[in-house]
Amino acid sequence: MSTSTITSSSTTTTTTTATVQPQQQEVLHLSSIPDITPYAKHGYLFGQKLAASMSPLLHSIVYSHLSLNWAQLRLDSSSIPLFLQLAQHPDFFGSSVTMPNKVSIIPHLDYLTPECRDVGACNTLFLKTDEATGRRLFCGANTDVIGVRESFVQNVADPARVYEGRPALVIGGGGAARSAVYALHKWLGATDIYLVNRDKSEVNAVIAECKERGYGDRLVHVASVEQAERLQGPGAIVACIPDFPPKTTEEVLARRIIETFLRKEEKGAMLEMCYNPSPFTELGALAEKEVWQVILGTEALIWQGIEQDKYWTGRTNDELPIQQIKEAIAAKLAEASKLHAS
Repeated sequence: MSTSTITSSSTTTTTTTATVQPQQQEVLHLSSIPDITPYAKHGYLFGQKLAASMSPLLHSIVYSHLSLNWAQLRLDSSSIPLFLQLAQHPDFFGSSVTMPNKVSIIPHLDYLTPECRDVGACNTLFLKTDEATGRRLFCGANTDVIGVRESFVQNVADPARVYEGRPALVIGGGGAARSAVYALHKWLGATDIYLVNRDKSEVNAVIAECKERGYGDRLVHVASVEQAERLQGPGAIVACIPDFPPKTTEEVLARRIIETFLRKEEKGAMLEMCYNPSPFTELGALAEKEVWQVILGTEALIWQGIEQDKYWTGRTNDELPIQQIKEAIAAKLAEASKLHAS
């Protein structure tokens, strides 16, 4: 490891850089290494099970709109040494980082944004230059939290009435749930944040980690229908679970608790994070039946991707083709839904 300093007009941050040791380097003849030669600059989607990801499509629309010969290429791998070696290329501009690499990449980064540090997961790698040495710095961000925030901000007409100053509900216990808790706590005005999940140990882990990072004091594990009946209804719900019918005793109980919240007199807005193979889920249908506003998970996908391109291109929202992205993603999902139904 080597140390360096990022200097700006307002802050000085001491950082560490991981160097890929020769014995860690991998031979770059694997068939999974994408061809970068057609592009002036390239980035990666670094993770596994990437075939259905719409991230490269989203970013290709941005680069085409900006007349940039750039591309995001799928790198299906969990090898951090391999990724770090590829990222040394002078035409590399950054990367989306997905499972299983969101946490394991962090020790190899020079700098973390506050969101990345507080959530403890990195989904975006962007580059800076050390002003003192000219050295390239690997920086980590978490734009998943921006995806959650903007899904509500961009789609709910009256946030003061719908969710600000009210409890919120997060369904699930994985990485997306942690991002949802952070966004609800930091930006969306939630008071208490209820957690509902089939696995109590996952909930305990979320609460412990969020408390350790300074935003877990008002998390409440809702473990029974009776407890849900006593609580004030949430204004914002973020559902972070797959679209499978409940089967086990724990899954059935979690669904009953969710239905109890949905039936309360005061309604709100629910972000259904699941969009693969279809954004039109069973849980979303239940919420709509109870007169909740349902925000499709593609909204979070789009807004987190736009935030990534702001890091990589230096452009603003006004300069990016947001409506074109929405139309392309909707068309892709419609196509995928037809294939899934056939």
